[in-house]
Amino acid sequence: MIEQLHDLPETVIGFRAVGTVEAADYQTVVDPAIDDTIAAGHKVNLVFVLGEEFERYSMGAMWQDALLEGRPERSWGRIALVTDHAIIGEVIHGIAFLFPCDLKIFPVAAEPDAVQWASEGPRDL
Repeated sequence: MIEQLHDLPETVIGFRAVGTVEAADYQTVVDPAIDDTIAAGHKVNLVFVLGEEFERYSMGAMWQDALLEGRPERSWGRIALVTDHAIIGEVIHGIAFLFPCDLKIFPVAAEPDAVQWASEGPRDL
């Protein structure tokens, strides 16, 4: 499941993965929030938390995640990935050059720093 984070700066959208993440989580939670941000004329400055509650991604969820990159390149500002899962952090670090924006990985204890960093990303398309 993916839960939307609340009480974030106006310039940031955020999500927390809990348990198993399915494709429908992207379709019903993540995609609409990203689409609303872009439709409002703003770049996507995103915080995504994979904390202790996170278990795994389904294959469909991994595909939906890959589809996020299909948004126009100019739509992305910053992505802050918050995780203590070493393998996930290493994989994302290894493919960071594929992302059309600034990407930074933060440990779970530094979630407030991740939010601050994302909030300093570019605002308007």
